[in-house]
Formats: sequence, structure tokens, C-alpha cells
Amino acid sequence: SDGATVVFLDGYTSRDGSPLPMIVRKSDGGFNYATTDLAAVRQRTCLASEESGEEADRVLYVTDAGQAQHFEMVFAVAKKAGFCPEKASLEHVPFGLVQGEDGKKFATRSGDTVKLKDLLNEAVRIAGADLRERNPDADEAFLKRVDNVSRIVGIGAVKYADLSMNRESNYRFSYDRMLSLNGNTAPYMLYAYARICGIIRKASGQGKTELVEWPESSDVIVSHPTEANLMRQLIKLPDVLNDVGRDLYPNKICDYLFETSQTFNQFYENCSVNNAETSELKASRLTLCTATAGTIRLLLQTLGIEVVQKL
Repeated sequence: SDGATVVFLDGYTSRDGSPLPMIVRKSDGGFNYATTDLAAVRQRTCLASEESGEEADRVLYVTDAGQAQHFEMVFAVAKKAGFCPEKASLEHVPFGLVQGEDGKKFATRSGDTVKLKDLLNEAVRIAGADLRERNPDADEAFLKRVDNVSRIVGIGAVKYADLSMNRESNYRFSYDRMLSLNGNTAPYMLYAYARICGIIRKASGQGKTELVEWPESSDVIVSHPTEANLMRQLIKLPDVLNDVGRDLYPNKICDYLFETSQTFNQFYENCSVNNAETSELKASRLTLCTATAGTIRLLLQTLGIEVVQKL
């Protein structure tokens, strides 16, 4: 080890077949990432709170996939050294690379790294321009809201585009795709939510109020297969959240959101809310609308995306 302090683990070899060490202290006495990662594991899982420990039972390390072997070795050494209790789970959560539309490393034209701030500002600008273009005769109330709505749509689009992909896959960054009103995107889901809010406003006689007054829940009457389909879709929510919490693939939330929106569309195409045959049926369908809106709102907020009730 040439004077360095190292740990050799079974199953790890260099390209020439020789044992691959994990260096804990360099030969000149210096420390490296492995050193600080091991110290952090001990502080996070092993030390008691009175010793400034965190006593965590699950620690997630979210980095690019290229760090996989490093963390495998750190976790193994931490367990061997007694720096981590057996009950504690150390998990590497790898993610792929963001590429430009040409499939190459995402960068500016000059080759510099793209700053997140610039990327988000551009998404907000494009969202705002699109909103104004689609509402040329907008009233003053809309113009007062447009900057805030643009911010929510633009930043939400970037977040959703990233989280809707399998985190281990590389993906190509595209403003056109992420800001599209079609497909599994944040703008589509935000409009789906605002549309349901509009349905509830109209059916419950709330006019054009800014905030929806959610109707009281009612017994659900199944009068059409699409109502039953929507109910079956909504009750999958706990299982979806449990799966994501266990496997750490947030794209499952996005897939479920899109499927829920599609299922709601089929329900609304076949089941009139405002012109339901009876008051009981109308109340039932309003309950399904409210439950769907609540599900979309909960999951978008879980992904860190704000919602608006009117677009």
C-alpha cells in the first residue's frame, strides 16, 4: 500500500486482476472522500444523539451512477469496522446523465457547464411567452397572475421531466418536450388539475372564484364502468407510494399521475357532472372529481411542484 492506510475487500480487483484497495488515508497522511464518507456513516447511524449523532436507520446517497463501486466499498468497510449498526440501511441511489438534444454532454455552445439558474429562468420565460400567446385577449386579472403561473409551470416542467425518467437512464434535455401540453409532462398535469377545479366550480355554482371551495364528500354511486375504473385507479395510491418509498424510483409517481389523468378523462367523457340525472349522482361524481384533484395535488406537491387552480 506504499505507506497508505487501506482496506482490501473480497471481490474487488483492479483492471490487471490485482486486489483493489480502498484508501482510507494516503501515504502523505492526507484524507480523501472514502475517509469522510466513513466518518459520516458513523455519525449518521452509529453515534447517539447526545454525541451529535443522527441515529438514522436508512441513509440514501444520491449521486451519479459512476460512484456505484465507491459506495459499495464504503458501505462494506463501514459494516466491517462497526461504524454502522446491522439494522441501519445504507443505499446508493444512482442517476444517469442529462444530455443535450444531440445526445452529447449537456453544455452551452461554448462548452461550459449549464447553470441550473439559467436553465430554470429559460423554462419560466418560455412558459410565460406561451401563456401570453395562447391568451391574446387576456384580462387584467390574468396578466397579474401570469408571472406566478409561468414560474410554477416552468420550474415544475424541469422538475417533472427529470423525475419522470427512470433515474438510472440517461435522457436528452428538451424544452419543447418538457413544456408540452401533451403527454406525461408537468404542464399537462397542471392543466388537468386546473380543469378538474373548473369542473367543480361550475357544477357547484361557484362561478369564476380564484380558489375552489371543495364540496362535501358523498356516497359514491357506480352508474357507469368508467366510474368504477376511476375508483380502482385512485385506491392504488398507497401501493404506489409504498413502492416508491421502497425502490426509490419517483418516475412511478409520474406514471401513476398520467394514468390517473387519462382514467379521469374517460370518466368525464362518459359521465356528466353538471347534468347528472339526479342530485345524488351529481354529488357522487363531484366526490370523484374532488378525490382525483386531491390525488393529483398531493403527488405533484410530493414531487416539489406547486399547483394552481386556474390557468
